[in-house]
Amino acid sequence: MPPRHVVFVLYPDVNVLDVAGPLEVFSQPGRNGFVTPVPYRTTLASVAGGPVRSSAGAEFATVPLASLDDIDTLIVPGGQPDAPAVSKALRDWQPRVRRLASVCTGALILAAAGVLAGRRATTHWQYAAQLRTIDPSIAVDADAIYINDGPIWTSAGISAGIDLALALVEADHGHALAMRIAKQMVVFLKRPGGQSQFSAALAAQSRDAAFAELIGWIAAHPDADLRVDVLAARMNMSPRSFARHFVTATGQTPAAAVEALRLEAACRLLTGTTMPLKRVALDAGLGDTQTLRRVLLRHRGIGPQDYRARFGHG
Repeated sequence: MPPRHVVFVLYPDVNVLDVAGPLEVFSQPGRNGFVTPVPYRTTLASVAGGPVRSSAGAEFATVPLASLDDIDTLIVPGGQPDAPAVSKALRDWQPRVRRLASVCTGALILAAAGVLAGRRATTHWQYAAQLRTIDPSIAVDADAIYINDGPIWTSAGISAGIDLALALVEADHGHALAMRIAKQMVVFLKRPGGQSQFSAALAAQSRDAAFAELIGWIAAHPDADLRVDVLAARMNMSPRSFARHFVTATGQTPAAAVEALRLEAACRLLTGTTMPLKRVALDAGLGDTQTLRRVLLRHRGIGPQDYRARFGHG
């Protein structure tokens, strides 16, 4: 089987990591006999061809998009939310490729081309409202890492392009190859598409610095006694006052924040270790395997064994 041709469509001020991260994923298997036969070949293209200056000042050498054929996957990285020439080209190319994908604000360029109409999609959280404005028929999920809707794939901001590319590899060649590439790239965790763009700790801390130290401590000690009265004592507050101020500062109750942080700890242990589920539950502060399973199903829609099998590095 010939390698699948993956083409990145660049334009002025494109984000470097939006290009380099996914490009690295697709190019890894072709190095040093990593996989044979080589599953992908990659091309950097632009509408006019020639050098394209990125947002960081580095230039990419590109070929004219019209000079290419046999394109399997066309990827639009983020950068500028408006690139009319690229949107026009996408309208022409959509029927001729198997798969269209975007990273970050590349979704806005896809939307302007009309290819996201009536579909589910995501983008960088800061641009979710703008994506809805371009085409109200798009079901925008501002929280997802990436979304697959038929032949269209979209991802969240910047580093999420790596998650997207790994998901595309997995769809083409299976879980084992995707995880092998993730290991080679020293990616800490191959994140599922439904995972939040923010870690639980970052989401809580981003609203108010006053509770940042406490949130960090909880994340580092998920198996500690994290009842409200214990946390309130750490903040030198009464439990009632602590609970009220915590909700105001973080947008969630202490119980919800603790559960989210414990869930993240459990997911790290499931994907990064081979420890028994009972030990995972204990170390993550969830107590027992039944609670671990219940929390995972509620937030991720998948049980602990299936989560480990799908996203683990083993």
